[in-house]
Amino acid sequence: MSQQHRSRPLGSSVALSEAYDTALLDLDGVVYAGGHAIVHAVESLGTARAGGMHLAYVTNNALRTPDAVAEHLTELGVPAEPADVITSAQAVARLMADQLPPGARVLVVGGEGLRVALRERGLVPVDSADDDPVAVAQGFGGPDLAWGRFAEAAYAISRGAEWFASNTDLTIPGARGIAPGNGAAVEVVRIATGAEPQVAGKPLPPMHRETVLRTGAERPLVVGDRLDTDIEGAFNGGVDSLLVLTGVTDAAQLIAAGPEHRPTYVDRDLRGLLTGQPEVSDEGGRFRCGGWTAEVRADALVLDGEGDGIDGLRALCAAAWTHAGDGSCELDADKAVTGLDL
Repeated sequence: MSQQHRSRPLGSSVALSEAYDTALLDLDGVVYAGGHAIVHAVESLGTARAGGMHLAYVTNNALRTPDAVAEHLTELGVPAEPADVITSAQAVARLMADQLPPGARVLVVGGEGLRVALRERGLVPVDSADDDPVAVAQGFGGPDLAWGRFAEAAYAISRGAEWFASNTDLTIPGARGIAPGNGAAVEVVRIATGAEPQVAGKPLPPMHRETVLRTGAERPLVVGDRLDTDIEGAFNGGVDSLLVLTGVTDAAQLIAAGPEHRPTYVDRDLRGLLTGQPEVSDEGGRFRCGGWTAEVRADALVLDGEGDGIDGLRALCAAAWTHAGDGSCELDADKAVTGLDL
């Protein structure tokens, strides 16, 4: 079944950690949230690694360096080397180095991860529009990023500097909830200048290119919590994906997903790497998974049965995605998912 016309989550007769050689794991909302490991993440990743699966950590968060991310993962109980970490800062730095002369000055709006990545590509970070930068690189700078950094970016762009952004995620999950992400900061500069940045991060091709170059994955599985970055990035790269429900995406958003946002597999958390995935069967327009059946009846999504709630969600996805075809399902899913233990 082609990714462009996926009408249901797929099944797998073997554990996903056996079916794929490399897991390309998002971090925020998948492995940790607010600096703390998500439940079942450490044990699941350890088991997958012990079974021979290569683990790579692919994040749109450009704030920290790969060394810092690897150190944090190791502290959480997920041993990692800096080479296992791929960031949107690295992707945007390569994108910029392909277009700018060696030694070009770049105004940085972001954190140390972005500065390190630019230096690795032979570019020179600067802090002021008066330093004659030829480009602006904007990445997530954390909660303490000064408002004046946006003004410097606006000045430089208005003087002709090229504008690049590591990513445009509007939100980022944290321990206290959902906070504004780099995309929100990019909107500030966009409003001030009327300009449009070149963007490197998920779901766009530069990030997929960076990931493939650094991991050498032959049978990769993208694992993420966001439809508009992780799953769309897998779609754009032509690779399979696993959506976990530990981050920003909820059941109703998944059911409403358009073709580019439909994951290959769906599971609660990273334990899904260690198991096969059940088939969703089509019984004449009624979709069965485990003890559940779902269908569209009188322009409403209807779910019947009992059992594991995640199977009910898989069945609902099949009914909704089939009904929507190449569009997004506009049927109300709230009633159908009520009572599912997810």
